[in-house]
Amino acid sequence: MPRWKELPSSLDERVRNLIVQMRRLKDRSGLSLASLQTKTSYSSSSWERYLSGRALPPRKVLEELARVSGVDPTRLLVLHELAEEAWNQETTGAPAPETPEPVVDTAEPENARRPVVLIGVCVAVVLGVILAGVLIAAPWKGGGHGRNGAASARHNSAPASRGAFAYKAGKTYPCTVRRENGRLSAGYSDTSTALLSGPAWDVVEAQCLLGYHGFNPGGVDGVIGPRTTRAVKRLQQKAGVAPDGVVGPQTWPALRK
Repeated sequence: MPRWKELPSSLDERVRNLIVQMRRLKDRSGLSLASLQTKTSYSSSSWERYLSGRALPPRKVLEELARVSGVDPTRLLVLHELAEEAWNQETTGAPAPETPEPVVDTAEPENARRPVVLIGVCVAVVLGVILAGVLIAAPWKGGGHGRNGAASARHNSAPASRGAFAYKAGKTYPCTVRRENGRLSAGYSDTSTALLSGPAWDVVEAQCLLGYHGFNPGGVDGVIGPRTTRAVKRLQQKAGVAPDGVVGPQTWPALRK
């Protein structure tokens, strides 16, 4: 399968994360653009625009991509909410926030015109997380993108006593990093292979380890935002890993070291 072209450097990290996940799902499905056209409501040229970062895909596109790939759409819809906010900010010229506004945050009065959409997304996020870690891991077990593209069979591998991760606006987690059996651990996850892209205990673990190594990820909240992505890239550059900003099997060894 041919390699994907690099995404435009001007893309916000939140938009980039969404498109990278869409590309991984397409690779995993084995479908060509022509096949996507026959199996969905969108033309091959539309799919090309969405997968190249030249247009922000609507929610329906993500739902149909998840359907033909045989996965739950919850994670894509969470990433879409963040990406849509970033895209709109670039379009209107509004300054981007240092940290992403969570999907579940309903405290912004200027968004009052979209209460039904926000409530629906909040319910989908909570239900998707509670259903089990497998719903978080399963969509990304196929082809990858860049050196961190290999998928993980142990995503959201937090100790069983913690239960499923549930994002709470404004909540952060303390970090106590120790060395256990020759590798660093913050106690939130024992993974060394998980590919991170959405809210999870694995993200909390990675944020703690980033901070331990001197790369500030912003608040340790379990959500991958621009500051966490920048911190990952700096760690990758120092470790000699392709600096794509995505934590995966090639980056965990540097975090655990």
